[in-house]
Amino acid sequence: MESPEVMGRRQVFESLSGLLLVLFVAMISSTVVSIALPRIIGSLNGTQTQYTWVVTATLLTMTASTPIWGKLADLFNKKLLLQVGITIFVTGSLLAGFSQNVGEMIAARAFQGLGVGALQSLVQVVIAAIIPPRERGKYNGYLGGVMALATVGGPLLGGLIVDVSWLGWRWCFFVGVPIAVIAFIVLQKTLHLPHVRREDAKVDYLGATLIAAGVSLLLIWVSFVGNSFAWLSWQTGAMVGGSLVLLGAAIAVESRVPEPVVPLRIVASRTPALAILASVAVGMAMFGGAVFLGQYFQVGRGYSPTEAGLLTIPMMAGVLVSSTISGRLISRVGKIKPYLIAGTTILVLGFFGLGLMDHATPLWQVGGAMLVVGIGVGMTMQNLVLAVQNAVPLSDVGAATGSITFFRSLGGTVGVSVLGAVLANRVTADLNAAFGGAMPQSGSGGTSALNLKALPPQVREVVMTVYGDATAHIFLISAAVGIVGVLAALALKPIRLRTTLDLKPQTAVEDADSVPTSAR
Repeated sequence: MESPEVMGRRQVFESLSGLLLVLFVAMISSTVVSIALPRIIGSLNGTQTQYTWVVTATLLTMTASTPIWGKLADLFNKKLLLQVGITIFVTGSLLAGFSQNVGEMIAARAFQGLGVGALQSLVQVVIAAIIPPRERGKYNGYLGGVMALATVGGPLLGGLIVDVSWLGWRWCFFVGVPIAVIAFIVLQKTLHLPHVRREDAKVDYLGATLIAAGVSLLLIWVSFVGNSFAWLSWQTGAMVGGSLVLLGAAIAVESRVPEPVVPLRIVASRTPALAILASVAVGMAMFGGAVFLGQYFQVGRGYSPTEAGLLTIPMMAGVLVSSTISGRLISRVGKIKPYLIAGTTILVLGFFGLGLMDHATPLWQVGGAMLVVGIGVGMTMQNLVLAVQNAVPLSDVGAATGSITFFRSLGGTVGVSVLGAVLANRVTADLNAAFGGAMPQSGSGGTSALNLKALPPQVREVVMTVYGDATAHIFLISAAVGIVGVLAALALKPIRLRTTLDLKPQTAVEDADSVPTSAR
């Protein structure tokens, strides 16, 4: 088997233009909406639990579908799969924009998550198919730049849309549609990948279903335990036990089928296993903590959506600068472990800084901690994927990328669910204490505590103080979880990036430090 031909620089940039546009539309779908969520949920009289589930629903379906998209990319036409993902994304966006209540929005966001999972996973798969790992570090800087642009511009755009009366929050979902259509057209014209059809290709739908069901049941338990039922209850036993049975069955299936969705031989190897562990921790810390920053600024500090978007700039600036610089340095030296150790450590320090804030913390202090978090994220997220891709042959890069993206998204989904539940319980307890057990009614039966404008001034002041103080606790939890990422990065063997697209045929899955000299 000969190594795939490396595309020319011009060809790579032409294809990369479409791929970066796809990544941008996937990223902006979350960042535009996240800053507007307090206003959206407040206007629909939703609850804090529903607020969390609007985010969790997307992460859940994205997480469950990611390994499937990754595996499909190893078996079928990658370009066609990307276009299918764009179509699903556009449909979900339109459904969310036309939602009439929180329930409809949660369902639409769940469908949209299927498309987001395809776009985020397949973009990295295609890039791995056209750019060697050693050069990919430099191109990861472009990915980081697009991510930073989406994460900086998204909140600003979302805040502006919500604050402009003749637009309204529904356009937070509609705004991504034309961008997605443009991405579809650009990919059609620029992306040309050789495809060899495998007649014996099979997708492990049973394993995928068991994984999705097991993860979903566990997340549903996380969202409702301690609120709707006790930690020690028959509901807990049924959900946790059922989840373990489903995931155990998934492992049994994955170990026997010829084309597993999550290949155990890949995730059990040292480098992929440790990179995945670090990704789970980083995903929990980053997604779980950052998703509530917009709520902190709006509900806890009283800023408008546009102002809240501006206040998130320090974190996004950190992502942009650190991802670009670290990507170029990694391509230059061919080593990745020192940057992963530094990135995970910086991330923990940043979240610890956010964990010290309350409703009256000076904004420069909050902004400084956010900048540190952004630097840590920029040095870790894409480089952990690169570490895994470097350790597997090209034929497995789709499954490997899908696996690490799956576990990172799983960490983020669990993080959002757990931290959202912690925040909801803390806020409920503090509001009950403040109002003597008679906190303002929320949901369809009354005014939501998140709808600050509809609350009496005295009540509004208490709600803002409670949210501002309670948010710090979830950032401390994020910092504690992030320590696992630091330990995983330290345990990695030294990684030297290879300069070829593929490993030699006999090196199925091996640690990067054992890649043959000719492949480095």
